[in-house]
Amino acid sequence: MQDPSVKPGESGHDPDDPRFMRRQRLKLLALIAIFAVPMIVAWAMVEWRIGIPEQRTAHGELAPEVPGLAEWPLDGGRDALKPGDWVLAFDCSRDCEMLADQWWRLHRALGREAPRVSRLRIGGEGPALPGESLAQWARTPDWQTPGRLWVLDPRGEVVLTYTGEVEARDVLDDVNRLLRMNRDNPGASELEVGQR
Repeated sequence: MQDPSVKPGESGHDPDDPRFMRRQRLKLLALIAIFAVPMIVAWAMVEWRIGIPEQRTAHGELAPEVPGLAEWPLDGGRDALKPGDWVLAFDCSRDCEMLADQWWRLHRALGREAPRVSRLRIGGEGPALPGESLAQWARTPDWQTPGRLWVLDPRGEVVLTYTGEVEARDVLDDVNRLLRMNRDNPGASELEVGQR
């Protein structure tokens, strides 16, 4: 029932009123826009690469040509690594004291994740820093360069490699990301790092 005091067409609900029809169309268009505009914006961002971060997430390089740790020509060091640990192996043939200290500090910066990581210093003189295993090159492989750092997974496979000029904070970012993405440590029997 309509209110007798309201004249026809004044309420705005008269379906024959052109203003009512325009208002209803605008509501429908607004509803469609609410759902369509985000899809169009997302498509434009992907198509023209606007507002999308760089594809690169790791600061290191993949090195498929580097063999697993079991095949490295090393004298000593592998036996001291704990099975199931990630390994930071670094060449210490140049600026050894500085490099050993830098990677020791990075290891400490891992905080509660530090027990999941071992360090392997290859070359250099002097005693090992806490938590560090020592090894020497039996022969120098062609993929080795002075100061290079390798990050190895718990199976002893090289995940990332870095030049001697890399920033420690970049390595820390990558190692933290790897540890966060790989929470589970497979069983130690599967992971005999030096025995494969």
